[in-house]
This record gives sequence, C-alpha cells and structure tokens, in this order.
Amino acid sequence: MRILNMRILHLELKRTLKAKLSWILLFLALFLSVLLAYLPVTFCYSSYEDESGNQTSLTGLSSIAYEKKLQADASGTVTNGRVKKAVEAYHACLSQYGVTESYDLPEGVYEREILPIAPLLHGVREAFADPDTGMAPSLIEIQPEQLDRFDAVCKERLASLIAAEQKGSPGAQRKAVSMYEQVEQPFTVYPGINTTVMDYQNILGFFVLVFCVMAAAPVFSADYQSGADHILRCTKYGRRTLGIAKAASALIISGISFALCSAVYILTANSLFGWECTKTSIQMLYSILTLINLNIGQLQWLFAFAGLLCVLASVSFALFLSSRCKSTAVSLGAAVLSCIMPTAVFMALPNGLSAWICTILPTSGTSIQASILYALTDFRFLTAGGLAVWMPYAMIGACIIELPLFFILAVHSYCRHTANR
Repeated sequence: MRILNMRILHLELKRTLKAKLSWILLFLALFLSVLLAYLPVTFCYSSYEDESGNQTSLTGLSSIAYEKKLQADASGTVTNGRVKKAVEAYHACLSQYGVTESYDLPEGVYEREILPIAPLLHGVREAFADPDTGMAPSLIEIQPEQLDRFDAVCKERLASLIAAEQKGSPGAQRKAVSMYEQVEQPFTVYPGINTTVMDYQNILGFFVLVFCVMAAAPVFSADYQSGADHILRCTKYGRRTLGIAKAASALIISGISFALCSAVYILTANSLFGWECTKTSIQMLYSILTLINLNIGQLQWLFAFAGLLCVLASVSFALFLSSRCKSTAVSLGAAVLSCIMPTAVFMALPNGLSAWICTILPTSGTSIQASILYALTDFRFLTAGGLAVWMPYAMIGACIIELPLFFILAVHSYCRHTANR
C-alpha cells in the first residue's frame, strides 16, 4: 500500500477547501497583502517652495514621484568619485551659509541643495566612524580627499566593527570579513523606495503565519474532540495513510497561500514604488556594512522563500501539537502561542541565548522582531567554540530540518494516539 494515497489527499484538500474558515482566512490574507503593500506609500511626504515662494506639500505617490525626479542625478552606480563630489557639494553648501550642520541651514535650502545628493551621502559617516569608540563624525569633518578610497574604508570599518562585536569569536570575524569581500562594489542606488516596504512584508509574513497555524491547529485535535477519530481509524485508509494525507493537505494549502500572498505583496509594492528601485543595493538602504550581496528585489524574493520555509515548518509544528492535544482549544492556543514566543524571547533574554532559541523556534522566521529579514541586515552569529554560523543561514537550515521532522512526528503521534484509544 502506498504511504501517500493521492485519492485520499485529494479528498482531504477538497474537505479543507470546503470549510468557510479556510476561504475567510485566505481572502483576509490577500486583502492584507494589498493593504500592507500600499501603506508604506501613505508615509511618504515631501515639501518644497514653488516659483511663487509658496510652500507645497506632497504625500503618497506624488511625493515618491517628486523625490525620484529631484534625486534623478544621484541614481546609478555609487562610485568613489560620485561620493566625493557629493561630499564636496555638501561642504560648499554649508560653507556658503556659514553653518556646520545641515539642520542649521535656512528654510528650503536643504530641500534644494542637499536632498538631491542625499542618496550618495548614505553610509559615509558610518564608514568613517571611529574604530575604537564607534562614534561617527559629521560630514563636515570628513575631507573629500578621503572619499578616493571609500570602498576600502568600508571594508576596514567592517573589520573593526565585527572585531568589536565578536571579540570572543575569531571565526565569526573571519566569516564576516570574507562575506563582505564578496559584496559587489561600487554599490547601486535608485531613490524612491525605503525600508518600510520590507518591514511591512515581514508584518504580512507574520499575519499569514498566524492564519496558517490557526488553520492547521485543529487538523487532528478536532477529530479527537468530536469523536470522528473513532470511525476514521477503522476505515481502509485510516491511521498512517490518513494521517499523512491530513498533514500534507495542510502543508500544501499553507504553502500555496503564503506564496500567493508574498507574490501579490511584492508585485503591488514594486508597482507603486517603481521596479527600478529594486536594483538598489541593500547597503544603500540599510547599513553600508551589510554582509550579504543582494539588491532590494533579491532581498524581497529571498525573504519570501525563507518565509515560506518558516511557515511550512511552523505548520508542521502546529500539526504535531494538534496530534498531541485532545482539545481544539488547547492545540489552537499552543500553536498561536508558538507564533508570539520568538518576540517574547527576543525581548526578555540576553542576546546570545535569544539568538540560539530564536534560531531553533520555527516561527521565528517571520516574527515581528527576530525574523530572518532583520537577521539578514544584522551581524549576529551563532558561535560555539571555533564554530561560527551567520544567523540567517542557521535559521533557514533549522526550518529545512524541522519541516520533515515535525511532519514525521505528527503522523507518528497521530498513529500512536489512534492505536492507544
């Protein structure tokens, strides 16, 4: 007898899709995909003086279009020469008005003279931060001639920063320096998009995770509670075959739902902000010292893939909980608690311990604070002796292991439960 009977799987999928709750959760997730993709647009704001001297304010798509036009000359490859010219222009502007900080400039000057070159100034202060104190100098303290070797300065600053953050782990230091060596320089920037777009993709991932886990939590426990399990376990395809079909159908529906919502979000957000923005190096949006060699578009799809693995592993864990609980309320409560556990761990425990626990918890991948997205833009390593593993790699690896592990445990537990009734 085949372990996975396609006819039983088809019937399980059909039964699940007939439930109103499944469609309600799916439509709610799709609605959130569009809503959360649009919300970052509403935060965009710009103001300028028109030819008559009147102050004009722009919001939403109008603001995005205005800033793209204003910063058009800053778009493209961020070479050392272009950064140097931007710093020279910054110095000349402040010198002209006799100030040492941009916020002391007369009203409207920053928007006219500094904002157009602002994308090229990103990360300059961070790159020239003091290696001992970590304090970043003001732009006026950085001499334009120093920008002739801006790319080299970034690598030197990364080495000093990771040495300070990973004092007890030479392995992590070597790994970080090696990773940054692989980052393509010069960077690329196309103004218009901001980190809020990625933050809201993470929020969407968390909501879809909760929906999928809620849908999977009663898969086994509902039959235990209603007594239907007494009948089902006596049928020809009861026990193992039925258990595998139930678990597989939950994973298939959850995986398709998450993939669909992620695709809708990415397509909507990029259509609103402009597809050219996705070519921006993540170093020009996050820290200039970010370790991974990706642009924003690649980061979106990588996080979608990692989030999919996280959701599937979490659903697999929820199925295991369901197979162990005789009450739907208990399995549902335990599954939802697992979704918020990473945030509680991240906030309550020390960094080293929280990093290990969040890596192991399958629901961490799309959690509000400890997600794979934030790990990708951070410098956290899991260290043990001479071993050093970058946290995003460890989180993705854990999900790949936990997905089949909890699936097998769920089916095994279901079979043992029915055998012992």
